[in-house]
Amino acid sequence: MESYSLDNMPVLVTGAGGFIGSRLVEALAGRGARVRAFVRYNSRGNVGLLKTLPPAVQDRVEIIMGDLRDEDALEKAADGAALVFHLGALISIPYSYQHPVEVVRTNILGTLAVLQACRRHGCRLIHTSTSEVYGTALRVPIDEQHPLQGQSPYSASKIGADKLVESYYRAFGVPAVTIRPFNTFGPGQSARSVIPTIITQALQAEEIHLGNLEARRDFTYLDDTVSAFIKAAEIPDLEGETFNLGSGSEVSVRELTEEIVALTNSRARVIVDEERLRPEKSEVLRLLADNSKARRVLGWSPQVSLREGLIKTIEWVRANMDFYRPGKYER
Repeated sequence: MESYSLDNMPVLVTGAGGFIGSRLVEALAGRGARVRAFVRYNSRGNVGLLKTLPPAVQDRVEIIMGDLRDEDALEKAADGAALVFHLGALISIPYSYQHPVEVVRTNILGTLAVLQACRRHGCRLIHTSTSEVYGTALRVPIDEQHPLQGQSPYSASKIGADKLVESYYRAFGVPAVTIRPFNTFGPGQSARSVIPTIITQALQAEEIHLGNLEARRDFTYLDDTVSAFIKAAEIPDLEGETFNLGSGSEVSVRELTEEIVALTNSRARVIVDEERLRPEKSEVLRLLADNSKARRVLGWSPQVSLREGLIKTIEWVRANMDFYRPGKYER
């Protein structure tokens, strides 16, 4: 089967300054793609994690600053692009409890702007979903036909975005593929996510403050997630499909914490912090991916084990502690 070549392909990445987006930009540039990186405008000119990429990569990337909700900005950014990777979103669940309107507008209207731009310019689209759209597992492992459950404003906004992508594929023929990662982790991730939250406190604090310790998650290392995005871009005839990206194994937050404490030689005590608990009906208790479709169709499988990924992430956090505020609850 013939595949798409990314070499010299004009590509737009939204959310390019983020944790996954920046690593994807690096991977695309390494394959010879002509990358345009869309980053949310701020007066400081802060391009997020793009500034941590090697100078040779940065020199090859065109950075465009704007707002996802601005259709005109997306139209201009997508002009001339053959492929769009849409990773831009407000991703924090706790933040979505405090500011649901902003989260919904950014994630739904932002996706709409991307779709309009793709429709106008004939771009292929790789859209980023999240395992949070499934809510607490009704059956495990979770396949792509599992019901969608909006258990937080964030997850509801991503369900809305996913359905918009589906509708633009069905109604207007926008060639879109949806990638649904399960709890990606790795170097560069902010303390809004559980693994860096645990690591930073284990390294520098006497106590590790966490929410629900019994919630179970399926963690996928950053490079494995990025490789699936690349595969979805290179393989033809995937339009309208959705792919779960997970390891196919699960671990509780308690077990995860014990592993990190052991790897860091920490003596910190674990404290359940009421502030960090989700509302009872909003808590997602279990996420475990059925990744068989990605294995079969994309030829993808995770290469980095949880332990190996944790070791790599701990090393990065140790070397970049100024990136974090240990003990501070980041929403």
